[in-house]
This record gives sequence, structure tokens and C-alpha cells, in this order.
Amino acid sequence: MRFSTSLILIKLLVIQYLSVLCVSQDFDFFYFVQQWPGAYCDTKHTCCYPKSGKPSADFGIHGLWPNYKDGSYPSNCDPDSVFDKSEISELMSNLEKNWPSLSCPSSNGFRFWSHEWEKHGTCSESELEQKDYFEAALKLKQKVNLLQILKTAGIVPDDGMYSLERIKEAIKEGAGYTPGIECNKDSAGNSQLYQVYLCVDTSGQDIIECPVLPKGRCASDVQFAKF
Repeated sequence: MRFSTSLILIKLLVIQYLSVLCVSQDFDFFYFVQQWPGAYCDTKHTCCYPKSGKPSADFGIHGLWPNYKDGSYPSNCDPDSVFDKSEISELMSNLEKNWPSLSCPSSNGFRFWSHEWEKHGTCSESELEQKDYFEAALKLKQKVNLLQILKTAGIVPDDGMYSLERIKEAIKEGAGYTPGIECNKDSAGNSQLYQVYLCVDTSGQDIIECPVLPKGRCASDVQFAKF
């Protein structure tokens, strides 16, 4: 009887250990992704401003995504770790300004932040708790002012066309590392500057050279849309 009880206890401990391993899944780096609202809204898809009003004409955070060096990524790592808005109450005004949702219908941002935490954030719990995760992304945006970097290089959101290489070089000079650029198309078929990827170490603090860059499907010249 004692042997049977001990065996059951050992099995339970093994299951618990394995579940912790799954939750604390290792990853190699983060993609820190910022999106240009002018490109998000200037497509065949509609956009809706947040309930807090039209965001400022600035890059907004899309997410902080754990990634592997082979280009794959983990997702939805801990179904038990649900988004808790009380965890980010101190960050609310900062999130509304720097991490706005442009999806429809108009929202207060909770749906967007919840999605980002549950799909991506839960895969970084070995490094960052929920509040730390959102705080890390906000600090990274403060560290890298993309709009100012581009403006300094004479690249402004005026609906003009700019060389993709020029944009990459400007960001590399300003941020210190090579960015990944993702483009979309407007209703006229113009390739637009949409998202900028920078890589961050597993602590969520330091920008690093990307082990692998996303495939952006951009034209050689891209439009920097007004917003």
C-alpha cells in the first residue's frame, strides 16, 4: 500500500515538473514589433480608433514576441495564465498612448493586450511576469523612437516614396541594429512601410542583432503613409 501511494506521488511530481517545463518554455530572443498606424488604416481593411480617441501620429507597439533562432516561435504556452487587467492598472495611460488597438470595433485596448499576453507573453513567463512583460515593451519603445530616427534621416510620413534600403540604414544608424521591415499594400497597390522588427535578448531589455529576420515582402521603394 505504501509502495502504491509513493508511486502515485512520484507520478504526480513528474507531471507537475513537466507542466512547469511547458509553461517555462525556453526561447532564444524576442521580436519587438512596432506598427505604423497610417499603413494599418490605409488599406482595403477598415480601422477603428480606440475609445480614448485617435492615437498620435507615431509608431505603436504591436507586440513583444518570443522567437527561436530557426524562425519558428512558441505560442499560447500557458492556458492557465489569463490576462488580468489589474496587473497593468499602473500602466494604463502609457499603454493607451503607446500600445493602441486599431482593430474594429473600437475598444479600450483590453482585447488587444489580452491577445498579446495569452499568445506571446505566456511563452516568456520564465523571464517576465505579466506586468513586467508590458513594462518591458513600453521601455523598449521609449528607448527606440522610430519616428524621430526616420525624421532625422529626412524620411517623414507624407505619403512619399522612400527607398527601402534608406529606411533600413536610417533605423540601423539610429537604433544600432539591423531592423526587419514588413510592408502592406494600400488600395492603389502601393507597398507601404507597415511594421518594424527589432530583436531583443531574453531579458526583454537589450536590443541585439537579429538571429533571423522576418520576410517582409516589400518593394524596393515604399510609401510612408500619412496618419
